[in-house]
Amino acid sequence: MGTTQLETVPEPKYWHLKTVLAEALDSEFAVGQILPNERELAARYGVARATLRQALEQLEFEGRLQRRRGVGTTVAPPRVGVDVAPVEDSWPGAPGDAWQTDGCEEVSPPARVARLLDASTTEPVSAVRRTRRAHGQTVATELLYVPCAATPGISGSGAARGHAALRALHHLELEGQERSVELGSARADDARQLDRLPGAPVLVVTTRYLSGGATMAVAVSTYRADTCRLTFGDTGAVELLAS
Repeated sequence: MGTTQLETVPEPKYWHLKTVLAEALDSEFAVGQILPNERELAARYGVARATLRQALEQLEFEGRLQRRRGVGTTVAPPRVGVDVAPVEDSWPGAPGDAWQTDGCEEVSPPARVARLLDASTTEPVSAVRRTRRAHGQTVATELLYVPCAATPGISGSGAARGHAALRALHHLELEGQERSVELGSARADDARQLDRLPGAPVLVVTTRYLSGGATMAVAVSTYRADTCRLTFGDTGAVELLAS
């Protein structure tokens, strides 16, 4: 068989540098150690700073490096395993739920969420803000969207309203969950809560909660891609790595 066009394309310079840097991280640097600045690294490896930045960005995307405000670029610790579905076949807020309810407000749903709810963007929903911590750090943020029509009678604001919305869901029969995972970039609000820079790579898990033949709630969970290894089910046999 002949050589395909793709096989003849040379490896990009930044990709080769990324491989060299990854080997250096394993042999020369310790977890948490701050890397030399870009000028020093570019001179050390004889590359342009633009090429170096591409390689560093790729290593950050793969969870090997962390960029921290006021600190610099450090070697990242190994990813921690985070079970995406710790309480299967249960509504959010059920016993064993790893999430903390931080607040809630009535909003118009984003277009994508409205489509999943089979509703209009003008139909109000309760947006419950939640966070998840593991190993002493915030690893995920979440917005749980619940149609106000499905939770009549709730009032107030903040965490109390969020808990009321969750209790209202628990009165409904949960028929199932559908979950999808995709790569994304951290929005400003999520980045602030996750102690990341805006645009940093994240894993976005969207969960639909089904009841009465319809989608009764939608959760959009944003996980740190640099520190999280997502697992599915009790055994943790299936893992999704951002690499």
